[in-house]
This record gives sequence, structure tokens and C-alpha cells, in this order.
Amino acid sequence: MVARHSSQNLAVGLASLLVLFMSSAYGYSTTSTSGKAKSQVSESAGAQKHISHLRHHRRRHHYYERFYTSSFANDVTAGDVTDGEDLSVRAAAIDALGNMNGSVVAIDPASGRILAMVNQKLALSEGAQPCSTFKVAVALAALKEGLITKDDEIRLGRRTRMNLTDALAHSNNAYFEALGRRLGFKRVSEYAHMFGMGELAGYNIEGEHLGQFPAVAPGTKDGGVGKLCSYGETISMTPLQLGAMMVAVANGGTLYFLQHPQSADEVTNFVPKVKRQLEINDLIPDVSEGMAGAVAYGTARSVRYNFDEEEILGKTGTCSKDGTRFGWFASYANTDHGKVVIVVFLRGGRPTFGPKAAEIAGRMYHNLYSSNFFADTKPQTPHQPATGVAVGISQ
Repeated sequence: MVARHSSQNLAVGLASLLVLFMSSAYGYSTTSTSGKAKSQVSESAGAQKHISHLRHHRRRHHYYERFYTSSFANDVTAGDVTDGEDLSVRAAAIDALGNMNGSVVAIDPASGRILAMVNQKLALSEGAQPCSTFKVAVALAALKEGLITKDDEIRLGRRTRMNLTDALAHSNNAYFEALGRRLGFKRVSEYAHMFGMGELAGYNIEGEHLGQFPAVAPGTKDGGVGKLCSYGETISMTPLQLGAMMVAVANGGTLYFLQHPQSADEVTNFVPKVKRQLEINDLIPDVSEGMAGAVAYGTARSVRYNFDEEEILGKTGTCSKDGTRFGWFASYANTDHGKVVIVVFLRGGRPTFGPKAAEIAGRMYHNLYSSNFFADTKPQTPHQPATGVAVGISQ
């Protein structure tokens, strides 16, 4: 009996030593229950630290950006100078914008005359990151340099390829990052300045700010030239600058100084002023197909919530900076009775984004159509003013 009892004690002791060895080697701790060799395993400090790290990593994936700017505003028209505007166009813009915190600019692409500018304080401000609307300039630059054709497909992944039309329609960032790297910052900068970045878009428009185009590409950690070309990183573009570029696309390559008449007499005596002539006329059909696709089936299809009677071509943009979200839509109506360029710029929080700007533009086009604006507008031939400089884009 004594020998059997000693053997049992020895077995229990060996089992306890084995458990202690395992706890030391693998980070477990044990607790005896009623003198038996049962053990309760708990996580070691290292395991707890590892799990804490995983939980923190999981939380980072569920991070939601905080916005501190309201998407809505009252009295956005306060202080606007309207004596020289087309009052029917202005009424259509005000109704379309509603209570959104933003601005709407309508321009005659045959002359560069601003027909209406709602919320002029915002429209003439230093602007904001243009987001994906800058892709139109990048597309024109790549086509002009012969780096792509409309139908060339760029490989974006192991099983993904895309051409220019679909990349514009769906605003594909990877496609335009690839174009930006092929172009390089120097060529991107040259074309951007040729299209009006970094200079005032208007002619003697009081209160107009300049916007900004960077002297160097964003750093590698900020995405480099690819990020700049995919959604305008480090660029500050004004609604007037974007409007002037869209005017040139709509009219075949004439970059006008935008003018905002201040009285009926200035409207009567209006003389267009050409800034320079861009050699892009043969490229515009290739870009237009993607902009039409954006409205038909891409990021700007919200235009069609309100208007589907005439062809609209445009480009959306959505991005954010320092707690403010931006929503852009630059577009023009391509009708048999003339064209009009409309730029919608929104600032705010989560309700602010490019498709919302496109929806507002669609409502404005509907308002113009309902008031017979297109039927009353006759095709115009751009004037050739005495002032201005004609400059082509050299390859």
C-alpha cells in the first residue's frame, strides 16, 4: 500500500513538473483545482499583446473620416453681382443648387461669357483639389504625346485591362496613375499650365483668386505624379479654371479669358478675348466618348435622374482634405441648338461628392430645357477679337 501510494505521488509530481515545463516554454500559466492535475490555461502577456495589436489593426480598417464642414448652407447668393447675367440661366442654377453648400457656374463656350455664377464668393475663391476632374487634362496630354490611343488597353492587374473610354467613364485611378508615370511630372505640368492651371481664368474679374499648381510632384509617400494625375493631389483648382478648360473641350480648342459682364451695356458690347488656341481638336472625340460614357453608365449617371433629353458629357470628382469633402462636376450640353458649359463645385461632409454635383447639374439642364433655353439658343461662331494670343501645344 505504501509503495502504491508513493508511486501515485511520484506520477502526480511528474505530471505537475511536465505542466510547469510547458507553461514556461509556451507561455501558459496553470492553476490546480482540488489538488488534482487539472489545469486552467490563460493567455500569456505576449499573447495578450498580440491580440491587442490585431484588434487595433481591425479597428483601423473600420476608420471613418471625420468631416467638419457642413454640406448645406443658407443665403449662398448673398453679395452676388447679377446685373450682367442671363437671369433665366441664373434662376435655373439657383433652383438646382438648392440648399447645398456650393457654387454653380454656367459659361457660353462660343465666347467665354459667364452666363451665371451662383455663390460668387466661393466660385472666385482659391478653389480646392480638383479630384478626378483633372483626369480630362491628363487624358488630353497622353493622347497628344502619342502615349496611348482611345482603344489601347493598359494592364492594371493580373486579370484587369482598361481603355481610355472606360477609364474616364468609371474614373479609374489606377489607369490614370499609370498615365501619369508614363508622362512624368514635367510634361504633366506643361500641359496643365497650357490648359490654364496656375493662372487667372478670368479677364478683370474682381475678387478672382489664382488657385495653385505645384512646382514639384508630390513625394513618394504621397503617391508621386501618379496620385497627382489620378485625383489632383497637391493641386488647387478654381471653378473658373475648370470651367475655362471645359469650354476649350466643348468648342474645339479655344481657351478664352472668361468674362463676367456687370451691366446690360457690357452685355451689349461684349467682345470675346482669346487666351490661346490649343491644338486638341482632333483629340476631343476620343475624350468626349469617355465623358459621354460617364453620364450614360459611369460615375455621372446621376445626371439622368433629372435630364435625359439631350446629350451631356462630363467628368465627376470626389476627394477630401482637412475635414472637408469636395464634389465636382464639369460638363457641357452638346445640342443642335448650341452648347453650354456647367461647373458644379460642392464643399461639405459625407453628403458631398461628385455624383451629387452631377445630379445638381442634371437638374439645371432640365430647368434650362424646360425654359426653352436650348431651342432659343442658336449656334454661334466664336468671335476673333483684336486681343489675345494663339499658342499651340508643341509635342
